[in-house]
Amino acid sequence: MTVISSITSCLLILLVASTSNAFSVAPPSSQRITSQSSSTQLHIFGDALKGAFSNDESLGKAQNAGLKNGPNENEKVTINGKKVKAIVGQKVSVVAAQARVKISYNCKAGDCGTCNVKMNGRTVKACQMIIPSGKCDLRT
Repeated sequence: MTVISSITSCLLILLVASTSNAFSVAPPSSQRITSQSSSTQLHIFGDALKGAFSNDESLGKAQNAGLKNGPNENEKVTINGKKVKAIVGQKVSVVAAQARVKISYNCKAGDCGTCNVKMNGRTVKACQMIIPSGKCDLRT
C-alpha cells in the first residue's frame, strides 16, 4: 500500500510541476512586451530615505576641507648645515627622517635620551621636540 501511495504522490507532483509556469519556456523577446524601465533606486522604505543623502541647500556652497592658506612652513630649518623643508609644529624626528638624517631612537617616548640632538645650541629629544616658527639649526 505504501508503494502505491508514493507512486501516486510522485505523479501528483509531476502533474503540478508540468502545469505551473516555473518550468515553462519563456516566449521569445520579440513577443514579450516590456513596459518597465530600469532604475537604480531601491524602494525598500519608500521615500523615507529620499532626502537622507541629499545636500542641504541651506548650508550654502561647500568649502574646501583642507587647511586655509596652506600649512605654515618654516624655511629657516637646517639639519647639520643642510637646508630642509619643514612645517611649524612638525616633530623633529619626522623632519629628520624626510631629510634622510639618521637619528638613533630607543623608546620614542622621551624617557631614554637616545635621540638627543642640538637645536639652536640646546640639547633636546628629537622624538618629542617640534619645529619652531623661527630659526632652527639642528645638529646630530
